Amino acid sequence: MDITIPLLSILASIAVGAASPGPSFVFVTRTAIALSRRDGLAAALGMGVGGVFYGGLGLFGLQAILAQVGWLYLVLKVLGGLYLLWLAVGLWRTASEPIMVPKTMEGRPRSLRRSFTLAAVTQLSNPKAAIVYGSIFAAFLPAQAPAWTFAVLLPAIFAVEAGWYTIVAVVFSADRPRALYLRWKSWFDRAAGAVMGTLGLRLILGAGRA
Repeated sequence: MDITIPLLSILASIAVGAASPGPSFVFVTRTAIALSRRDGLAAALGMGVGGVFYGGLGLFGLQAILAQVGWLYLVLKVLGGLYLLWLAVGLWRTASEPIMVPKTMEGRPRSLRRSFTLAAVTQLSNPKAAIVYGSIFAAFLPAQAPAWTFAVLLPAIFAVEAGWYTIVAVVFSADRPRALYLRWKSWFDRAAGAVMGTLGLRLILGAGRA
């Protein structure tokens, strides 16, 4: 069985999903601009880990479980929505506060760990990702796929997710985007908070729907 085309189809679908604007994109962009390139890269790795987590769950059929256990899916969506709202409130409340972009202390270990962790949690805040991954696998992965396929897919998913957000981090941590952010920080943070809040509310309000 030639598994190459199904694998490429799966990875292409995941790449399209990763490139779609959403809370993950907003988080990595702001982290790269407001903190440092290394923080943005740490956030990109966190996104990759989140993608691998949902990819693994999708491979093992979590989407089928969530489809059958409605209350569990509802709880996960509400929790994810509340997390996004928490991020939104934090951005809005600190929007008017000045920020000192680190120069000599760029990429402090504590900052990198925080950026990585918050990115991974942001990626995991939307349980719909489990459904998306599961649907992609169901659509493209043959029922009789060889065992090694699973060992290849998860690292490839990490590469796609982390690779995309690495590009985002590098682009938005450049001097010009950073200078623009520092000049208009309050507006950027409020806009990012509004996006996060809107996505969080949509997740919560849509919790009762499939």
